[in-house]
Amino acid sequence: MSEKLFRLDAGFQQYDWGKIGSSSAVAQFASHSDPSLKIEEDKPYAELWMGTHHKVPSFNHETKQSLRDLIAANPAKMLGQGIVNEFHSTTELPFLFKVLSIEKVLSIQAHPDKTLGKRLHLEDPKNYPDDNHKPEMAIAVTDFEGFCGFKPLEEIADELQRIPELRNIVGETVSQEFINGINSNAVEGSKEDVTNRELLQSVFGKVMNAPAESIIKNARALIERAKNSPSDFNKKELPELLIRLNEQFPDDIGLFCGGLLLNHCSLKSGEAIFLRAKDPHAYISGDIIECMAASDNVVRAGFTPKFKDVKNLVEMLTYSYNSVEEQKMKPQTFEKSSGAGKSILYNPPIDEFAVVETTFPTGIGTRHFEGLDGPSIVIVTRGNGFVQSGDVKLKAEPGFVFFIAPETEVEFIATNTDFTTYRAFVEPN
Repeated sequence: MSEKLFRLDAGFQQYDWGKIGSSSAVAQFASHSDPSLKIEEDKPYAELWMGTHHKVPSFNHETKQSLRDLIAANPAKMLGQGIVNEFHSTTELPFLFKVLSIEKVLSIQAHPDKTLGKRLHLEDPKNYPDDNHKPEMAIAVTDFEGFCGFKPLEEIADELQRIPELRNIVGETVSQEFINGINSNAVEGSKEDVTNRELLQSVFGKVMNAPAESIIKNARALIERAKNSPSDFNKKELPELLIRLNEQFPDDIGLFCGGLLLNHCSLKSGEAIFLRAKDPHAYISGDIIECMAASDNVVRAGFTPKFKDVKNLVEMLTYSYNSVEEQKMKPQTFEKSSGAGKSILYNPPIDEFAVVETTFPTGIGTRHFEGLDGPSIVIVTRGNGFVQSGDVKLKAEPGFVFFIAPETEVEFIATNTDFTTYRAFVEPN
């Protein structure tokens, strides 16, 4: 068995928001890589997990040893000494790599940063199972839509004037203070920007603390408005979106804290968005590649029956109000590769991970990758080919997952033009 390049078996999760049966990319990938898996056509297949997380660990395809155990047996070789030193771990990768197939909206949520993660874990280990932060990046595999961060302030002010149901929940005083007090031209970090964020926090806090009966009453009136007076809304796609979300979660607070306050973003295949700690977001539909710091910490706001930690949520958010375009990742050329095809780097401003997409738009051929200073995991999402290192040459088809050890040169060999891979990796800072 090669210790430098080997195939992995990845596990999946069946949450009720997942796409159903064979329509799910997760189900397609899982069953193609494990032909003994029979897809149940009435069950959701939500997430494919690739990595060392104890909940759904990955295993060596040949030996059936867990990746955690293989790393623990030789951390310096499997992670690289630089990664061991930086992340103080000898058993796990600093990232968790996933495929998500989304049929129904996930809960509106935010993740704590490292400092807050440590405090929440100490105070409430049941709801906050670890002390890490959880920044994450989503790359669209199919057309994707989600919520990401707060809308521009003037858009929210416009809604407070147009939509009586939102104004009812926020209240006359706070609504008026917001409309009159915001400064759309504030420079980030300025006194005006601080005031903007405080005003936004007061609006969001009012929504999150509104009594349940007020939410239900106003949600029903909001949906009537969306159906009967769609021109009352300032974005033409908003009424349809609210109606759709209400069908999934009737009378939910998420209609207000998500639908009316957060940016609605659409990504085409290959576009990516980075979600920093303490920024509210939710995935609505589509298939994505997701990479995140290895953490389970979630603070929820809406579209969920689970625990909502309203106090911490309202206190912790950054209340940044950047447009969707500003949150999209700017793809870069991946310098450590050459040959046929092209490799694009999505490199978020954090230490735990980056992701490389490799495609072969001009046809079959071989792309060479230099050895990286840390470990990586690769998934094939389309087409056919091989992954090769030295005399180890492994077949690569949709849903096949591979581990590549540090300092390992590899070739990706496309045998058709569809061949597409995503590779998550980490290198020392």
